[in-house]
Amino acid sequence: MNKKNIFIAAAFVFGIGFSGFGQEGHVQVSQDSLIPQLLDLKTEMGKESRIGDRYRIQIFSGDNKKASDAIKEFRSLNSDWPSTIVYETPNYKVWIGNFRNSLEADRALLEIKQSFPAAFRFKPDRK
Repeated sequence: MNKKNIFIAAAFVFGIGFSGFGQEGHVQVSQDSLIPQLLDLKTEMGKESRIGDRYRIQIFSGDNKKASDAIKEFRSLNSDWPSTIVYETPNYKVWIGNFRNSLEADRALLEIKQSFPAAFRFKPDRK
């Protein structure tokens, strides 16, 4: 190799070696102070199933006293899923869970049906 080729090869290797160090930058993000509060609110609403499509399991529908008994029985047997009593004229209903998809709800339903054979999975209407 002649001197010209050696010089070109050295310059090429030297240039590639330092090109990785030349990639520096500075990013400054400015955002409204309400954005973290809005993100927290969205997260909370998602947990409470006020947004998004979620599935629930109903284990009882009837009068208030029997609904209270059913939810107490459920909570004594299983505390893995949230449970609530919902009033829909003329019945009180015991709803279980807040499942993200039908597969997750179906898995829970198999377990819940062992104690509550009339239980079923559904997707509440969003209002």
